[in-house]
Amino acid sequence: MKLRVGSRESRLAVVQTQIVIGALRRAHPDAQIELVTMKTTGDKILDRTLDKVGGKGLFVKELDQALLEGRVDLTVHSFKDMPMEPDPRLPIVAVSPREDPRDALVLPQGAQSLDLSKPIGCASLRRRLQLEALYPGCTVRPVRGNVLTRLQKLDAGEYGALVLACAGLKRLGLEGRIHRPYPTEEMLPAACQGVLAVQARADFDRSLLAGFHDPGVYACALCERAFVRTLDGGCSSPVAAYAVCEGQQILVRGLYVAPDGSWSIRSAQGPAAQGEELGLQLALAMKQEGCEAHGAAR
Repeated sequence: MKLRVGSRESRLAVVQTQIVIGALRRAHPDAQIELVTMKTTGDKILDRTLDKVGGKGLFVKELDQALLEGRVDLTVHSFKDMPMEPDPRLPIVAVSPREDPRDALVLPQGAQSLDLSKPIGCASLRRRLQLEALYPGCTVRPVRGNVLTRLQKLDAGEYGALVLACAGLKRLGLEGRIHRPYPTEEMLPAACQGVLAVQARADFDRSLLAGFHDPGVYACALCERAFVRTLDGGCSSPVAAYAVCEGQQILVRGLYVAPDGSWSIRSAQGPAAQGEELGLQLALAMKQEGCEAHGAAR
């Protein structure tokens, strides 16, 4: 058996793809597995934030095309970077166990405390909204590039701090750069943060990844994505969701920004088997609540 696994060429993307390749090799030691890397449009455009150039789909477009053309058999993504409406010809065939889902405050090398005289760097409207609530009066400035590039900009003095995903830092062996992880109750993560998604053509034999796939994480991911998708969230909207499975139950918390700019976080609980519906219903309820409040204010 020969498998070609596609990845973005950034160091983090390759590390994450090697996690999947490692699982495949352990399950199928006789398989020939080749790593195929490529630069995506999202990797090439670094002078504008993603909401200005087409959203997170820019990180998967070239990989999707490689799958459709048969140049690779699998692709590996950070699930949070995938469009909310994936190509039906290219289903998600497995998701990883979840790495640390939290966001992290990262300071310049040698710094012991947050310097708010300089901007906090982050490329996410979701993070910006919550940072401005945590640190009233702070300046938040976009930062693009891979994790290592962002850290270089931080250490060069361009920013007083960065906010990055704990998962990426840990996978890169940079856990020591984490000054403070934000509890999810303090900063709600992006939907599917910390989860890897494996994508393939519809005829792919999913049993090859049976030992890697985490059904509980997948239920949480579907719940979170349903919440965000219902609110049309993504790079241009600071919508967030985080779900956890507790036995046969799933608990989800979601962040919604009302038309008047106010925002709130609400939670819902229900059967894990109905997680996707739970995320959808929570989103609809919060949207209705926000619209009614906006109407009353007018």
